[in-house]
Amino acid sequence: MTDERVLTWQVTESGGQETSWVELGASRLSARGEALGTSPRSYRLTYQLETAEEYVTTRLRVVAQGAGETRRVDLRRTAEGWTVDGVPRPDLADALDCDLGLSPLTNTMPIRRHGLHEGPGRHRFLMAFVAVPDLVVHPSAQTYTHLETTPDGARVRYESGDFASDLSVDRDGLVVDYPQLGTRIRAERTQYR
Repeated sequence: MTDERVLTWQVTESGGQETSWVELGASRLSARGEALGTSPRSYRLTYQLETAEEYVTTRLRVVAQGAGETRRVDLRRTAEGWTVDGVPRPDLADALDCDLGLSPLTNTMPIRRHGLHEGPGRHRFLMAFVAVPDLVVHPSAQTYTHLETTPDGARVRYESGDFASDLSVDRDGLVVDYPQLGTRIRAERTQYR
């Protein structure tokens, strides 16, 4: 069974909002979303995300539109490695996940893969980070640590470089509150077979 949700976040860091239509399976996730932001400059962004088993990214397609410009990126991960717009990226070889900048959604994959929304653990990752709105892709070392289980889910610490934030996630590992980035303001759920 696939569990479909429509999630909306108020993204304070970008001065905008993001809505994502997420299909969450037992070990896979797919999503399509749209974000509007005003910082660092005004933009409209759309994306499509696909993962394989264990929530490992297989593809992220993003289009960002701003004043007089449109940017696109097609990030893919196969058995041969990562490509960005068809160009091999060996610097991303150790990454399993993408991380779409200014988006609370992509924190979900590493949290669910390692059960950090359910219990103790600390894991370091290399991510294929996509900067927004420029869509430049670069490797990013990140650490996720389960801090505590809460009545509604868990708190998980996210760290990258000198930055750290304690995320609140629901029972399914989806971000509810990401201090300094954004807060979920609506969640709707539809189940179908």
